[in-house]
Amino acid sequence: MNATHISGIGMTSARTRTRLVERLRAEGIKNEELLKIIELTPRHLFIDEGLSHRAYEDTALPIGLGQTISQPYIVARMTEMLMETGSMNKVLEIGTGCGYQTSILSKVAKTVFTVERIRALHMQARKTLTGIGQHNIQYLFADGFNGWHQYAPFDGIIVTAAPPIIPEKLVKQLADGGRMMIPVGSTNASQDLILVQRRGTKIEETFIEKVKFVPLVGGVAR
Repeated sequence: MNATHISGIGMTSARTRTRLVERLRAEGIKNEELLKIIELTPRHLFIDEGLSHRAYEDTALPIGLGQTISQPYIVARMTEMLMETGSMNKVLEIGTGCGYQTSILSKVAKTVFTVERIRALHMQARKTLTGIGQHNIQYLFADGFNGWHQYAPFDGIIVTAAPPIIPEKLVKQLADGGRMMIPVGSTNASQDLILVQRRGTKIEETFIEKVKFVPLVGGVAR
């Protein structure tokens, strides 16, 4: 993949990326390392070419199959809060989607373990991420409700779709001191973004803000 394609031209230029980062900073994102990662990540490669002119808007966009690429602010907010765990050796992502959140995580974690239930998205994300040289990612085509117990416990877990309640299997896969960022709610209108923290045998849940995600669905779609 050539450098021009990754860096982008026109509406995906460095100028539009800088404006996005300035907006995220104004919205309260403080981690400058993370902001630089977002500025350098080619979001236009994770969406349909017909929408590439909107790639660096702070908005969610459709990626087909009833799924979306998350709003950059939400990606930044969830990642920033996860980074406060301290240790980021192993991070689990539930819902690979197009791979944009995966890409951000792979720059701040030693290894990302990402699970996707829709085969077409699983395959495309893997192709895109490999194509831009991100190799510290493990991929699993499976039901996200089950997490990835083979590699548990995880220092951090990010869930990019909303279950009606917090899945107990995911809580059990958190390391001591680990954090999980998860949207929770049974309505499509909005959900609660919850920070789940494990301290020994104690689990703490903290409401962060209202968000809007697609539902977390069980099973796999081939």
